[in-house]
Amino acid sequence: MTDFFIRMVKEKPLGTVGLAIFVLLLLAGIFANFLAPYGLNETVGGFLKPPSGQFWLGTDNLGRDLLSRVIYGARISMIVGLVGASLSLLISIVIGMLSGFLGGRVDMVVQRIVDAWMCFPSLIILIAILSLTGPGLWQVIIVLSLNYGIAGSRVVRSAVMGIKENIYVDAARAIGSTTGRLLLRHILPNIMAPLIILFTVRMPFIILDEAALSFLGYGIPPPTPSWGGMLSGAGRSYMFLAPWLAIWPGLALSIVVYGINMFGDAMRDLLDPRLRGGLGRYGRVTRKKMAKVQAKKI
Repeated sequence: MTDFFIRMVKEKPLGTVGLAIFVLLLLAGIFANFLAPYGLNETVGGFLKPPSGQFWLGTDNLGRDLLSRVIYGARISMIVGLVGASLSLLISIVIGMLSGFLGGRVDMVVQRIVDAWMCFPSLIILIAILSLTGPGLWQVIIVLSLNYGIAGSRVVRSAVMGIKENIYVDAARAIGSTTGRLLLRHILPNIMAPLIILFTVRMPFIILDEAALSFLGYGIPPPTPSWGGMLSGAGRSYMFLAPWLAIWPGLALSIVVYGINMFGDAMRDLLDPRLRGGLGRYGRVTRKKMAKVQAKKI
């Protein structure tokens, strides 16, 4: 693990910056009660005050401190991103592993259902389901998890189909290993790299979709501070009179999504040996060492 982070710092500086942004988001969400100077919906002063020494990011139309609400919005984004990405990954693992490993008619039926799901625009599906269930934090998380979990099962299925043809899987099957044991002990550990990449790449899209749904009024209802909801409510109504109401939540959302995307891309480049070519970085290092040894012998 230490070697992995050293490689990221040396080879992927943008990925390191993305990791720092992700850690800051995580800490801001966990310690929002201590970092925010004021309460979640506390009225602290005048209405629509510009940024100043007292209110660093200004106040909104109800006299609430915008910095505090942006910090509490990081908690919402952290919960939606982490929980949504985890649940969607679990759904992808269950569907993709069973479909890829069993094959045959099971694979055909499951993949036709996945095809039918992916034929519809994701935003239309999300709005249709949330219009029936109503807006709310857990409704948004479950709907986003289903959307990304079903679509992402294709990646897991492809990885499983490549692993199940290996000799050690046939040997485990020959000695009487059950299907569950084969999946948990031999298949799942060998597809962890694409699963980690899938998690890190999926998280920013879930955060962005939650902001889009909240902006449209189908996400997390007020007065809970969501970055998308802050852009939709006072941010859109007072955009010209008080532009900071739209600038700061939008800037926070852009920085977080960009940072996690950079971190996910760096994870993909470092964990996927196909992107390094040949023997990879360690192969190049080994060849350099061998050249130095031969030079010393000469």
